[in-house]
Amino acid sequence: MQAYPRASEILEHNQKYLPGGVVSINRLADPSIVFTHASGSHMWDIDGNQFIDYHAAFAAHLLGHNDPCVTEAVIRSLREGNSLYGAGTTVLEGRLAELISQCAPFLESVEILNTGSEATYQAMRLARAATGRDHFIVMQGGYNGWHNDVCCNLMTPLSELGPRQSPGEYAFHPISAGIPKEHRQLIHPVNFNDLDSVSYVADRYPIAGLITEPILQNIGIVHPEDGYLAGLRQLADRAGFVLIFDEVKTGFRHALGGYASLCGVTPDLAVYGKAIANGYPIGVIGGKKELLDLFIHPDPSKRVLLAGTYNGHPVATVAAIATIEQLMRNGGEVYRRLEAMGASLEKLMASTFGSAGVPVTIARQGSALCVYFMDHAPRDWHDLASHHSFAADAQLRQELISRGVYVFPVPNKQISISAAHSEEDLEITREAMQKLLEAGALLQWQLDAFPS
Repeated sequence: MQAYPRASEILEHNQKYLPGGVVSINRLADPSIVFTHASGSHMWDIDGNQFIDYHAAFAAHLLGHNDPCVTEAVIRSLREGNSLYGAGTTVLEGRLAELISQCAPFLESVEILNTGSEATYQAMRLARAATGRDHFIVMQGGYNGWHNDVCCNLMTPLSELGPRQSPGEYAFHPISAGIPKEHRQLIHPVNFNDLDSVSYVADRYPIAGLITEPILQNIGIVHPEDGYLAGLRQLADRAGFVLIFDEVKTGFRHALGGYASLCGVTPDLAVYGKAIANGYPIGVIGGKKELLDLFIHPDPSKRVLLAGTYNGHPVATVAAIATIEQLMRNGGEVYRRLEAMGASLEKLMASTFGSAGVPVTIARQGSALCVYFMDHAPRDWHDLASHHSFAADAQLRQELISRGVYVFPVPNKQISISAAHSEEDLEITREAMQKLLEAGALLQWQLDAFPS
């Protein structure tokens, strides 16, 4: 079992100067651990504990922490004198844009930003400029950033959400204070995997666009049902709105070019982040040239502002180039390894829970997994919130962390495997799970779920 005395001291010190003691409130979790360094699939904390990392900084480390090729590329670039110039273009940003377009040929044009939230913000602005409309459809249970239009309806309690709406829409449930009421009137949350609700809303409002993760990966792994994404494409074409895939988490983790390249459905715009630069801060927006060209429209009244001092910062850009080049090598060997590791961990987990008589459902896409304490994979947030045991989920995470297996200690957050994980890591993880189950962890959930 792990102990964190020095971490408590650091947090108390930082709370004097930082709200909550952290720079992103999402990181304020229990246990609050102060990590000091990481390499490959492992992290170490200030108290001397070692962890196998399945959090991967919210899935950003696809190749593993401090991948040698990426690190060397960044160091070499800095030694060569690359800097932030703030004027003109650079060879690096052109190279990155070319690589991304090669990986996803449906991206006719791309732009490089700093974060996923910036990318979704710009995508929505482009959609509104292109259509002359203001209303947007978002997914209940989806997360598309921190800005006003999408800062809503993530893990809304059913007591607030109310009964299932289909066909129909849910009320705007903000996840932040400070969002003007006017914004709430323009956003229409609907269930994922529910084409009837999308059609219902599109028939009633002037919809500029629909933004969705092609797989909901902020509430675990919620797959699109057969025909769902293709149905969105058809509805967008029929109603004349812009279809946006938020691939900040799915993009380049599951395949070169993102999940769109796997499902065969082409969005009008797609946004990327996280794994595209293996942990370095970056965001990318790409799609139809006619939409991206609104950034340079000759008519100022139709031009969308694109500005950012740190856009295309050489450090993040070089890291992204090195990451993508590595992913492209040997015919996608990294992806084959990630798929194999994901399948292996899923099998080990299913076997361990099954042997202990703990019924779970494991949802997986490639290297991303989630354990649901329910008898089926969820089709949307309402389904998940109605059947999943959040208490058992939270307990499992605490028990794993205490045994040196780091998963983010919040229910429904995905488990992320990196290319640096080994079979030994997976076996250690299985042993930790077996020991916690043998020790009676999760027993109360079993009694509650199956009373005698």
